Amino acid sequence: MTQFNDAELTTAVIRSFDQTPNPRVKFLLQELVKSLHDYVRRTDLTFEEWDYAIDFLTRTGQKCTDIRQEFILLSDVLGVSMLVDAVNHRNRDGATETTVLGPFYVGEHKVTPHGADISASLPGERMFVQSRVTDLKGKPLAGVPVDIWHADDDGFYDSQKPDYTAQGPSSRARFITDADGRFYFRTIVPCSYPIPTDGPVGQMIKQTNRHAMRPAHVHFLVNAKGYEPLITHVFMDGDKYLDSDVVFGVKDELIATIEKRTDPVMPDGKSADGPWSLMTYEFRLKPGGGMAPAPLGTKVAEDA
Repeated sequence: MTQFNDAELTTAVIRSFDQTPNPRVKFLLQELVKSLHDYVRRTDLTFEEWDYAIDFLTRTGQKCTDIRQEFILLSDVLGVSMLVDAVNHRNRDGATETTVLGPFYVGEHKVTPHGADISASLPGERMFVQSRVTDLKGKPLAGVPVDIWHADDDGFYDSQKPDYTAQGPSSRARFITDADGRFYFRTIVPCSYPIPTDGPVGQMIKQTNRHAMRPAHVHFLVNAKGYEPLITHVFMDGDKYLDSDVVFGVKDELIATIEKRTDPVMPDGKSADGPWSLMTYEFRLKPGGGMAPAPLGTKVAEDA
């Protein structure tokens, strides 16, 4: 009879998965058991600490809703999201760098005309974003859906606001690239902001004396047929949190210089109505397949 001491127990649990039909599932579960059991042994985990961990994970799940994913936030601040991203995108071959999806992609992006002001109802410094999607050789990719979303001038995403369901999307849209692979829109300059700290993840951040800030950025999800999905951010140059992003998502290539402009018109020929900023960025896609991941608990709209 197997003696369930701290070493033989691990072997027995690993063997309990030997008949798992799917070899990948079998491998993942057995490796998970090895890592978890090794953690318990190395730390001499106490009953009180294990009870706290169970309670923490329970509260994390209870904080999740259709428009908030506390488990993604936990993955982000532990660096797991960026590690999964890194091991899945080791060889970029000149393609634009990737980063985390984040917890605020809610899968409700609607196709919007080029040049639209996606933050028209919000206060803040105006910004014009002009961009282009190409392959690795610079060939423009037409008809590509590009989802964008970002925080407002107070550091909040639309989905964080109480009236989100009634008011609908803001600073969030989908654009389709033109024949030259271009898309452009008006918005406001996003600011750096704290991740939500009203849940168990925020409690952990506070208790460990970490700051909760993310540097200012705009999210982009580019999903072209025949190419690997690109999930990334474009960060604002000069932001003081670029070197200490709470979710470890910054890469040098993703930092854009934001030009301060006073031209009376923006690049689309329409009135600027005062000083404004210009963001210019080009996305290069790597050949491949697959679909961008859908946010948990939501359904991504069909590509237009």
